Amino acid sequence: MGETQAPEVYSIAAHRGFADALVAGLVPRYSEDGFGLARLTLLVPSSRAARTLSEAFIRHSGAAGLLMPRMVTVGDLDLDEALGNLLDPLGASDIPPAVEPTQRWLELANLIEEENAAEGLVALPGAARLRLARDIAQAMDRLLVEDVAPQELLGEPVLQMLDNLSEHWRKSLRLFARVERRWRQRLEELGRVDAATRRNMLFERAAKKWRDNSPAHPIVAAGVTSASPALARMLRAIANLPNGAVILPDLDLSMSGEAWDELGRAGASSEPGGEVFGKKDALTHPQYHLKLLLQRMGINRAEVRQWHRKGDSAAPPARSHAISSLFLPPQASQSWISMEADKRRLSGVRLMTTATSEEEAQAIAMLVRQKLDEPEKRIAVVTADRSLARRVTQHLERWNIIADDTAGKPLSLTPAGRLFGLLAALASDGLEPAALIAALGHPLVQREDEDARRAWLNALRKFEYKLRGPSPAPSFEPLRTIADKADVREWWDGVEAILTPLLVSAEEIGLADALDILTTAAEALAGEAVWAREDGRALSAMVEDVRLHARVQGTAIAPADIAGVLRDCMDAVSVRPPYGGHPRVNIYGLLESRMARADLIICGGLNEGSWPQPPGADPLLAPGVLRTLGVPGAEFRIGLSAHDLAGALGAPEVVLSRAQRDTDGPTLASRFWLRAEALLGETLAEQHREETIPALMPLLDRDPVMEVESYPRPKPKPSEQQRQVKISATALDRLLGDPYQFYAREILGLKSLDPLAADPFGDPALRGTLVHDILEAWHKARVTDPDLALVPFAEQQLTEKQVHPLFWGLWRPRICAALERFEEWVDEAAKEGREIIATEVWGEMMFEGVRVMGKPDRIDRLPDGTLAIVDYKTGSPPSASQVEAGYALQLGLLGMIADHGAFKTNNGPLSGDATGFEYWSLAKKAGEFGFVDVPMKVGRKRSGLLPEDFLHEHERYLREAISKYIKGAAPFTAKENPDYPGYTDYDQLMRLEEWQIGLVSDNGEDDA
Repeated sequence: MGETQAPEVYSIAAHRGFADALVAGLVPRYSEDGFGLARLTLLVPSSRAARTLSEAFIRHSGAAGLLMPRMVTVGDLDLDEALGNLLDPLGASDIPPAVEPTQRWLELANLIEEENAAEGLVALPGAARLRLARDIAQAMDRLLVEDVAPQELLGEPVLQMLDNLSEHWRKSLRLFARVERRWRQRLEELGRVDAATRRNMLFERAAKKWRDNSPAHPIVAAGVTSASPALARMLRAIANLPNGAVILPDLDLSMSGEAWDELGRAGASSEPGGEVFGKKDALTHPQYHLKLLLQRMGINRAEVRQWHRKGDSAAPPARSHAISSLFLPPQASQSWISMEADKRRLSGVRLMTTATSEEEAQAIAMLVRQKLDEPEKRIAVVTADRSLARRVTQHLERWNIIADDTAGKPLSLTPAGRLFGLLAALASDGLEPAALIAALGHPLVQREDEDARRAWLNALRKFEYKLRGPSPAPSFEPLRTIADKADVREWWDGVEAILTPLLVSAEEIGLADALDILTTAAEALAGEAVWAREDGRALSAMVEDVRLHARVQGTAIAPADIAGVLRDCMDAVSVRPPYGGHPRVNIYGLLESRMARADLIICGGLNEGSWPQPPGADPLLAPGVLRTLGVPGAEFRIGLSAHDLAGALGAPEVVLSRAQRDTDGPTLASRFWLRAEALLGETLAEQHREETIPALMPLLDRDPVMEVESYPRPKPKPSEQQRQVKISATALDRLLGDPYQFYAREILGLKSLDPLAADPFGDPALRGTLVHDILEAWHKARVTDPDLALVPFAEQQLTEKQVHPLFWGLWRPRICAALERFEEWVDEAAKEGREIIATEVWGEMMFEGVRVMGKPDRIDRLPDGTLAIVDYKTGSPPSASQVEAGYALQLGLLGMIADHGAFKTNNGPLSGDATGFEYWSLAKKAGEFGFVDVPMKVGRKRSGLLPEDFLHEHERYLREAISKYIKGAAPFTAKENPDYPGYTDYDQLMRLEEWQIGLVSDNGEDDA
């Protein structure tokens, strides 16, 4: 039929509430006797929109009920949704089928490899090649959606601008064009087309059909805002139907013509063949994509009419005017200067600022809980920050409110996806301790049998305890030794049988074979539980899809790339929860929130990088190339997110929320938030602040009436029997300086656990242990090989222990420089008659009925027959004044053991008079690494203990500690000597920060 009548295009203002207003108008318009409304066909953008409209129809009909219209989804590409049957009927044999996305992805990866080989370029690693193939596929879809023909890539406009492109962009464009051309040839061989091409063809087919023969029943397109050319032409055909209409959400009909023009070209070239997108186009404006859609439909904004109905949850009409003012383009926003206060006011909109993202989630949950007290009121939380959405969901659970995040979460973050990802990490990175323990302790492992899981976890905990500390060598043998120490060898043998296939020694493995191995391991650990829930079903579908096509294509990757490739695949899959949450609470992502309506909408995470999210530049096609081809730039998506916010602002009540800090540090307020504050002005902005909830938050988990006494300084008094413990050489100064530390370690038996895969680079204690082990091994090796050089030996030890690359690069040169001097001093001392007679041997003595024990790093026999006690330090050693003050008593106590007790050596007990006490430090002094320090008042030292008083003073300190704490009844007071430079392992246990401030009185003196 001819297109002679005026097109039926409407706009529903934001304040009316799109879904409810649409239903309120459709029901009287199309309801006829019999099945009138049921004959109506509604084209909606997505299945989520169809569900929203269904709920609106139910609310409108109440108890009366009605036959709803047929709803057909246009299919949202961003949500990976298919077209409805009306647009894609089973009998559409005249249109070729679409190629499978995974098949295309893997075939593009093969084409990239072939093109790089033809160009003589180095082959890309498997993960990088597959990631590039995914980028090429997305770029191809972007061009296809915009109706850009493949030959336009090499058209005159693009060729003319090549000289203005950097070499990087030229290479990327060349690769993309060559791969795209070969892919077109491949599609012809297959007799298939890309999904985006088929989508366009179906739109064109439907538009032609409706233009040639008007359907007997009405067709209405509602809420469809995608501006793709093929869809725009179909919408124009619908608008021209006798019983057709196109209804747009939130098209601003009150915007002035000057402001509308300021948005830019929006698809309309100023001259034939010219650019349809200008450099100054306002791509980030919420109305830009609607202007682009109207341009491509061939509709003037003046032809669009306001929808004649509003929903039950409509906001005041002034809200739409305020939203229009809020988003005025730059030049038009100058009108704010003269705008009256009543037109600035965003009545019903509140601004809520919290200190952290965790507090923001809690505040949003409290807003939801508060609103639920009002009967029949619906609440929606809209945010692009999925971690914020998850926190809100968790906080709501405290009130037994189950709110589903309809945006879902990546498969890689679900239980099934995490297990699969951890196993892939073991396959890629080897038996890394953290991933190993996480995989074996995963909640799905042995979940089907409670008794088996209990036994499994008991064995795992024992194994983990022995595994803590520096990473063992990357093989099963060290882990077998650890299992023997933990007495769980039988359990470990079963684990090893499951994990052995994961460690592939070949340079490459087929991607399908890798998935086979991971699947077998996952089922061996978790059984059917890994596939049981919605995340397991999504994982199963993904694995089967990738495995099928990877086997056909022969895709191979390096074992190290398995985890990265699998993570990329899982991140592309969104797992949405099954419906069944609270009927009046919804949590949406930005895509899912479109057309959604509620009495209270909370827009969370309004920070730059979250809402709006940063535009991802096309990695292959330069912005200028895209503009020349008639494709909107990456900033276009910011405009879509602005339109999402504009739609949300139309609710009766709106709370805009942001946090000043997130997990990465201080945040920057969203440009939309800043515009709202600027529009309101300082005075009005303060009136719009949400203050009630932030004021209630500190009281949420506290009784405001109950007075809480301050926590006192701990002064435990164990019983006489509990005090009967040994004293180690390293614990005496701790007992005198901070008795509570001694109490926690020796009496309570509490010791800090080493982390898994502990790194000596970041832990001074582990660094010291590493150096001590090297020196001990060197001393023992020199017994049979006196000429063994220390530095090469140390480097070999560091290599075998697989230290962190940063440790190797930064600490190894310092350590080796100091060890080289150590070796020189040892050899020089040997020539003078000094002999190393023991290293790392335990000794003990009984002193006043108490067992005192210790282990020196080294014991030397001096030429006069007396002993020297040597302690190695990787940092600066204690000073002589610290020893005198009782802060470093280890060397003196070891000397007392040599004098009053004995050390156990392979040659029998070792004892004697100790007269030499030395610290051999690897630290830097006088411009060189490594020095020897004597902690006594010798030479030019002005402080410290005299040599003749050294052991006597240590004996006095030991006698005082025993009489006061071991044999006496004194309390083990926390931080008794605040100047003692002890460890901080027990500060949290003693709740230090709660009472430390009370130690200092108002006059600055210590109350203790």
